[in-house]
Amino acid sequence: MRYSCKLFWLAAVTFSVFQIAGAQKMTRDQYIERYSDLAIKEMNRSGIPASITLAQGLLESNNGNSSLTTKANNHFGIKCHGWTGHKIYHDDDETDECFRKYRSAEESYEDHSNFIMNSPRYDFLFEYDQTDYRSWAKGLKRAGYATAPRYDDQLIGLIEDAGLHQYDIKQRRRKEKEKEQVDIDNFRVELGRKILTRNRINYVLARQGDTYKSLTEELDLMPFELAKYNEMSKDAPLNKGQVLYLQPKRNKASVEFKTHLVAEGDSMYKISQMYGIKLLKLYQMNMMKPGTQPAAGTELKLR
Repeated sequence: MRYSCKLFWLAAVTFSVFQIAGAQKMTRDQYIERYSDLAIKEMNRSGIPASITLAQGLLESNNGNSSLTTKANNHFGIKCHGWTGHKIYHDDDETDECFRKYRSAEESYEDHSNFIMNSPRYDFLFEYDQTDYRSWAKGLKRAGYATAPRYDDQLIGLIEDAGLHQYDIKQRRRKEKEKEQVDIDNFRVELGRKILTRNRINYVLARQGDTYKSLTEELDLMPFELAKYNEMSKDAPLNKGQVLYLQPKRNKASVEFKTHLVAEGDSMYKISQMYGIKLLKLYQMNMMKPGTQPAAGTELKLR
């Protein structure tokens, strides 16, 4: 009887091993079919092209087959960097590096969008057209999303080879059928002016030719609001790409940003705009006298 049980156990283990060994990996087409709707959903929410999101997902997760993806639902290779959720340790550029662990693919896709939207170094990407995947790919490489020397070429190659840009174009056609102006969070804006979010605050990026008056009229703001929210004077010049908040800044940065290493040329005001923190609160957190400026190399608290 014991001998029969041992044989049964051995047969079961052998069968399981062959099952695992014979398990088929997800193909590129299967990955696209499974996650394209998620990428489009995030494009609608964030403005990041679905083609870029899908290409990054394919590349970073090895078509959904990487151990980081199967064990931690991390489709985009995002490391911890202030992450307060679950974590997993995985060899990458160095051994045993900390990566974010998600409960689902949906959570990974959402965090990927938030990571790009809330990181100041990626702000310039949102000036590109939503269908301009080439500029987005090159911009991600330039901003340092990945260390691979040909990361932008890899993304572009994937998008063109798999026809991923079709998901951007479909969305563009849908938007072209909408009315000329749309309401977003009670702000009246011209179609094409993207409302971005940082630290749970809505903001826009100034364009060439924008004035304080033209923006307040376009965004349907009271004359004092833009100056108050951005701690600036009404006659202050606006520069292309400048962050302009449409709501009050907060008392501290979002959870993923705990400190800021001051670079040459950084002012306290610039840093407060970079993270959506009220200028006075930034001074108070760092026990600095209002009006003074930090030296390059200083590490400032953001929370």
